Amino acid sequence: MQKKLTITINEEVYEGLRTVIGPRKISRFIEDLVRPHVLKNNMYAAYKEMAADKIRETEALEWAEATMGDINDDER
Repeated sequence: MQKKLTITINEEVYEGLRTVIGPRKISRFIEDLVRPHVLKNNMYAAYKEMAADKIRETEALEWAEATMGDINDDER
């Protein structure tokens, strides 16, 4: 369920949001920014769900191992 929220921001910030994000995408943008700060339990649940995805975890591990060769071992 969604709730309507009225906020007040500087006109210059609002115009920047409309220009960069788009006029009908501002609510989603703000929600995506705020969500991890107010719903930490959901973030942990999402990480747990991602970790349970064996295919995703296998691909992530393969990627991580493949990038290990990119580490520069030059002495400083």
